[in-house]
Amino acid sequence: MRKRMITTVVYAESGGTYKTTMTANLAVGFKRMGLDVLVIDLDPQTGNLTSLFDVGKNRGDPEADNLVKHILEMPDGDFDNLIETSEEGVDIIPSHDMLGDFTSNLEQKISYETGMKGISRDEYPRFELLYNLLWEQEQLNEEYDAVLIDPNARAEDLLYNAIYALRTLVAPVKPAGKGSLSLDGLEEMVGNMGTALDIEIGLSCVVPSGVGQTNAHRQYRDQFENTDAFATPVSIGSRESLMDAMWEARGSAFKVVEERWKTYEEDEEMVSKKGERRVPDRELETLDKLWQLAGFIATETFDVDVDDKLVLDIDDYGTETMQFDLTAKPEVAD
Repeated sequence: MRKRMITTVVYAESGGTYKTTMTANLAVGFKRMGLDVLVIDLDPQTGNLTSLFDVGKNRGDPEADNLVKHILEMPDGDFDNLIETSEEGVDIIPSHDMLGDFTSNLEQKISYETGMKGISRDEYPRFELLYNLLWEQEQLNEEYDAVLIDPNARAEDLLYNAIYALRTLVAPVKPAGKGSLSLDGLEEMVGNMGTALDIEIGLSCVVPSGVGQTNAHRQYRDQFENTDAFATPVSIGSRESLMDAMWEARGSAFKVVEERWKTYEEDEEMVSKKGERRVPDRELETLDKLWQLAGFIATETFDVDVDDKLVLDIDDYGTETMQFDLTAKPEVAD
């Protein structure tokens, strides 16, 4: 019997929603809740989760073994050798440049196999390949309590393989501006994906992200929080400085605050150093929101037992203790 586990794709159609940083923060949040966590980076662009966690040294080497080769059943080594571990204890399968050519390589595979087997292209299970690799071949459910995917944003084969494999979405949304998703649009998106893949897709929750204090932002946030169509356990305020610092710290927002990473100008150059960042209440509140979000996904969506208490050990500052409370009304830190 397959154990209860978290399987989530963090997906947003538009940019600027903290998609990659949210994936990283959820992964570290789950790890700090006592779970064994694997994150799969399916985004071939630079500035992805692989870069954030400072892994994937061979991502540009065309000869190196990588996830695409395993998905397409032409591996150059053991699957376990693809996995690297971040400083914060999260296992990661890094991105590789070959992801950018995934569809063209898949088309070659389909042409060859349909010709050999005498089946039509429409019958070929092109969206089931990652599912088969993760669960049937590698049986990752025996090794991990949580598997997350940070996908590419384009609606193509890689994204559909990710959703088919994990079946549940977390949807960060922008509060306003071009590309914002309406409630109807979000429902339609999930419905269309389920129809295209012929599976039931769960939507764990919607997370308004980058929410400011303007009336327009508040109105948009309230629209999601007051609907019964989706759960909106938290809203994340506009925290560009905190999220940007994650790239310099090469880790989660929890690491940024605990090690007090700060980027600033020194001798006419931009530098990043530990031990320089102030610890404002609004950033501690943001970490609390991220902890609440991870707690909601773990317990309410997947019914996984986790440690609900987080103790931050902040350099030269002291400790801060947080505990998720799913009965609290969502709020946005000022």
